[in-house]
Amino acid sequence: MRLGVLDVGSNTVHLLVVDAHRGAHPLPMHSEKTVLRLAEQITGSGELTKAGADDLVRAVESAKAAAARLGCAEVMAFATSAVREAKNSAKVLRKVTDETGVDLQVLSGVDEARLTFLAVRRWFGWSAGKLLVLDIGGGSLEVAMGIDEEPELAESLPLGAGRITRTRFKHDPPSRSELIATSAWLEEQLAGLAKKVAKLGFPDRVVATSKTFRSLARLTGAAPSAEGPRVRRALTDTALRQLISFISRMTAADLAQLEGVSASRSHQLVGGALVAQAAMRALSLQELEICPWALREGVILRRLDHSNGAEDTALGGRGLDFDDGRQARWKG
Repeated sequence: MRLGVLDVGSNTVHLLVVDAHRGAHPLPMHSEKTVLRLAEQITGSGELTKAGADDLVRAVESAKAAAARLGCAEVMAFATSAVREAKNSAKVLRKVTDETGVDLQVLSGVDEARLTFLAVRRWFGWSAGKLLVLDIGGGSLEVAMGIDEEPELAESLPLGAGRITRTRFKHDPPSRSELIATSAWLEEQLAGLAKKVAKLGFPDRVVATSKTFRSLARLTGAAPSAEGPRVRRALTDTALRQLISFISRMTAADLAQLEGVSASRSHQLVGGALVAQAAMRALSLQELEICPWALREGVILRRLDHSNGAEDTALGGRGLDFDDGRQARWKG
């Protein structure tokens, strides 16, 4: 079965296409992104701008066409923090549905954490024991922990790399006072999470996923993506501290020239690094192992788990289907 996932995030609209069936390893066949930076198109009153909504419609229409062209039997489309938090999200979602036929499902932060945890659990298997999983997105930080496929703890905090950059930094690169103040503020924000994690005991394996963590690991010496997903990659607290002292002095334009850093995300790299460092300190972590699977893979795996007809509570059992004429229609 060829499946697709359309992920409308704070920075990009990302279509991932895989060949998969229940019990099998999803095989990536195609991936394409459109950089929208929706979170940066939220007005002071908290609404997504008309231009942002129009850009989203065009990006979704393009992804829908690509999914049809590639022969996807079904595409699961969802939106995360940027759309979720926009005060006019209902209006934006109706516009997308009316103009493209695609019914975006808005995932809660907790569901993001749960589905990401599922992907990490499947990647490492039961031998990993009790997992602690961290995921830094553009708008939020997700943390999940547990020994089963459903985590005992699933939390989402408004501490994404893009959000920190927009709300805490006025300079490029950030001033020393901004860096110090932000680090102290993040420590305060994470104190409650640290207590919740501590109640569950120490994890057997600590894992990080997302583009932010992958970029940070690459900049501290982890293997490049060209070496494949199964090469062990890690990020240590010592290497991260040294990296921050280096990248915090660089402009976003200069950071974009570094290997492993995309131009669309370079402006929020320092913010993401500070969140990573604060989380590691709050949770007393010395090393994070990087997992190549994250939210999109979790959505696919959950869909395959429910291929017997049961509904996915996180996505409402809906998917993008195609008839014989390759016209998209939604079922739910």
